[in-house]
Amino acid sequence: MAAYDVAVIGLGAMGSAALLDLARRGVSVVGIEQFTPGHDQGSSHGETRIIRLGYFEHPSYVPLLRRTYELWRELESAAGRPFMHITGIVEIGAPDSEVVAGTLRASREHALPHDVMDSAETMRRFPAFHIPKDYMGVFQPDGGFLDVEPSIHAMIALARQAGAQVLTGTVVRGFAAESGRVRIDTAGGAIEAKTTIVSAGAWAAKLIADLPLKVTRQVQAWFEPADMEPFRNGRFPVFLLESEHGVHYGFPPHGGSLLKVAKHHASEAAVDPDTVERAISAGDEAEIRDAVAEHIPAANGRMIAAKTCLYTVTPDHDFIIDRVADNVIVASPCSGHGFKFAPVIGEVLGDLATTGKTRHDISRFKLGRF
Repeated sequence: MAAYDVAVIGLGAMGSAALLDLARRGVSVVGIEQFTPGHDQGSSHGETRIIRLGYFEHPSYVPLLRRTYELWRELESAAGRPFMHITGIVEIGAPDSEVVAGTLRASREHALPHDVMDSAETMRRFPAFHIPKDYMGVFQPDGGFLDVEPSIHAMIALARQAGAQVLTGTVVRGFAAESGRVRIDTAGGAIEAKTTIVSAGAWAAKLIADLPLKVTRQVQAWFEPADMEPFRNGRFPVFLLESEHGVHYGFPPHGGSLLKVAKHHASEAAVDPDTVERAISAGDEAEIRDAVAEHIPAANGRMIAAKTCLYTVTPDHDFIIDRVADNVIVASPCSGHGFKFAPVIGEVLGDLATTGKTRHDISRFKLGRF
């Protein structure tokens, strides 16, 4: 039976980052993935994810974000290619909307650079948007987007170079934590580790009983703009828009002419990650297109592609990073906003697995709050 210091179950964003961090520390570590890295069955796929400093979810995330920006740049240096693209981000909505009010709170509390614009100024500066007169925009120059699949592939490749073992196409059936070790039962045989990190995303609740998690089905769509002019020459940044249609987010054209747009928490219905409906319906398209047609009319062309994505949601939409046993750590149920944190969460998990503590404040993510 193979034995390691640490086993990481699930190699999405958080698991891949933890694997790399641990391998760089010289720890004997194995990563176990039921699919292949960068697969499209979970939460870490779809080409792009937003990164931003002024965090509407809560100001306490900002210190972690400062560190994750540093670590993304370090990853780029090690991999020899960019993953983070700074376009700025504009967040739009009514003054009392969660997105606008929360972003302003975090930006002011942490003295982050940001511009506050009324509706007219927002549309003058970013002419693709059509928004009501009582809306406003907050622009953060440090915002942008991340390349998803390439960054996961890079983290795993660098982890392998540093000595990590990687098992793909390997389903974990369960595990048993005993004094000083964890025995992991996989379809390919048993594995033993002194410490195990469960970063299995939508499958975490299938491995650890009683976690307060719900898996939901979301859809990302790529549109062919009806008019490309408002999207040229840097005039269309990453955006978050809270309107009567809900919260939508999107990206400028990247490596082509398509705009990716999605609705945040479009569905709150619980699904099973093994049997979730992957086909895209007319209703899925309408959830996204209604906001595009009204507020970004130049983008309202043909939907060229769409994919499902799974959110693993906690009751308060904050992360879970905690021990469920002395030598079992659960991490990464991120409620649809975690990818940008992957490098710093990888560092946190490396700390916890090797020293039992971390300098980062993760008190907000403890299971005891439930």
